[in-house]
Amino acid sequence: MIRVLIDSLRDLTPIVLVIAFFQIVVLQQPIPEPIKILVGLVAVVFGLAFFILGLNLSLFPVGEDLAQAFAKKGSVFWLVVFAFALGFGTTVAEPALIAVSAEAAKVTAIAGLIENTADAQNQYAKGLRYTVAISVGTALVVGVVRILKGWPVQWIIIGGYLIIIILTQFAPREIIGVAYDSGGVTTSTITVPLVTALGIGLSTVIKGRNPMIDGFGLIALASLFPIGFVLAYGMVM
Repeated sequence: MIRVLIDSLRDLTPIVLVIAFFQIVVLQQPIPEPIKILVGLVAVVFGLAFFILGLNLSLFPVGEDLAQAFAKKGSVFWLVVFAFALGFGTTVAEPALIAVSAEAAKVTAIAGLIENTADAQNQYAKGLRYTVAISVGTALVVGVVRILKGWPVQWIIIGGYLIIIILTQFAPREIIGVAYDSGGVTTSTITVPLVTALGIGLSTVIKGRNPMIDGFGLIALASLFPIGFVLAYGMVM
């Protein structure tokens, strides 16, 4: 635990130094409420340390064990169902996506594209969240099939972005920025550890697959698919 705390403090130190430099040297302003900021930094260090410790103790081993168990079971159907459920469930619970969906609904209402009511905004935000969640689930299904078949990931990525470029030409301008941001917020604190563990665990147990070559790439697909799905969502809504 001490080692994890030291690593967390080391990782946060450059951020603190940059902020302090611009606050004191460039802006030449005193640091507001230094005691509160110090308490917050300590909380961040401990929070990051516990988060990393939790990943190593639970999420990574659980994800790898489940992927290996499904692969050894030999049922492609249940492996695909598990991949979709994992992608959908982790994305729906992603805090970053919840925040972006709420902001997107608020701005859309102000722009007059939907009714400026709480119900309309909640419905729009929920639709956006579930669209992204379905897209990530679909991305993991494609990623799992890619590992099983040994397909090169670069061709899927290239083909996906070509489709996105085409969709961008027809999608409403108001949804384009939200769509591209959705690709980033899906790969955050909850989704990344489990998705990474799924890919590594699956490629480890399948004969002829290399975890370094085949185990990674699922996160790229999880970032790619939401862009296209949200663009299509904006065209339908």
